[in-house]
Amino acid sequence: MSFFEEGGQARRPRPRRPAGGGGGVAAPPDPQTARIRQGVAAGVILVVIILLVVGIRGCMNSAKLNSLREYNSNVRSLVQESDDQAGKPFFEALSGGAAASGDTANLETQVNQLRIVSEELVARARKLDVPDDMKPAQTDFLLVLELRRDGLRKIAQKLPTAQATGGSSQAAIVQITGQMEQFLASDVVYSQRVAPLIRTALDGNGIHDQTIANSQFLPSIQWLDASQVATRLGGSVTSTQSSGPVAPGSHGHALTSTSVNGTDLSTGTANRIKAAPNLTFTVNFENQGSNDEHNVVVKVSIEGAGTPVVGQTSVPTTSAGSSATAEVPLQGTPPVGKPVTINVVVQPVPGEHQTDNNKASYPALFTQ
Repeated sequence: MSFFEEGGQARRPRPRRPAGGGGGVAAPPDPQTARIRQGVAAGVILVVIILLVVGIRGCMNSAKLNSLREYNSNVRSLVQESDDQAGKPFFEALSGGAAASGDTANLETQVNQLRIVSEELVARARKLDVPDDMKPAQTDFLLVLELRRDGLRKIAQKLPTAQATGGSSQAAIVQITGQMEQFLASDVVYSQRVAPLIRTALDGNGIHDQTIANSQFLPSIQWLDASQVATRLGGSVTSTQSSGPVAPGSHGHALTSTSVNGTDLSTGTANRIKAAPNLTFTVNFENQGSNDEHNVVVKVSIEGAGTPVVGQTSVPTTSAGSSATAEVPLQGTPPVGKPVTINVVVQPVPGEHQTDNNKASYPALFTQ
């Protein structure tokens, strides 16, 4: 068995060399090379971080600018709806139709519907996403819409009394006129506070491509005059004098003539008049007293065929011993083809005792 052995020791397999030759583990880089590699890695990480920060800031700034633009757009939409869908229909309703005919229930319903529109606008405005830069504008914008909503609500409550008769009617008309001042205040707050604050926020963020809406809820300052409001509602207010006793001497007016479409009316024969919406009557009268008078109310009403059609105006001043003229527009269209009576009256002023000469009645027939 000796040929299986050599030197008394068994053969052992030789270890294999690693493939690829070269033998052994690669030596670590020298310190300088390691530092260079670490510096490059740190630079790449820093660049990535800077790019991320710049990207995030860019996105945040873009989102902020878009939110400012969106807020301005939302305000523009809401205030235009307030003007067009609440203010315009409201004053149209008071200028004709139900107001002129004395249809109190219908007019009150119309105004209440517009109040609901205004309430919805306030609710929507409160839900707006308001950027920090727009918060001052938002506070005043809510005030604008709330003033309009509250004014419509209070006017709707006073309309039935205002279109009734008696002393309470005059008080209600004065209160309605007071609510018109709320509408004016809303216009002032918007133009002097809301719009400038929005502009400041936009300009402060470099946004110059935006249009800021204008707003006018009250169409005319004439609505701040109680006598004009009374005219629109077919009611009346007595002339007002400064506080204190009536001035000594005589007071009063005398009606001298009434004309329409350039033709004088006659009290003795039927007057044939071409019908048209909002006819204007010219009423001439004289101050026959020894005192100047102020806020003299002149009223025209067409009666005898359904609901009266009325008109009223106020002459600011009449001079003692002088003539005066009032242009009185009717609020509505006279009935066609039906006999009616046109009643004209210059309402008595304080201290006036003779009143039979300040009114006249004219028979009439309105034609197509």
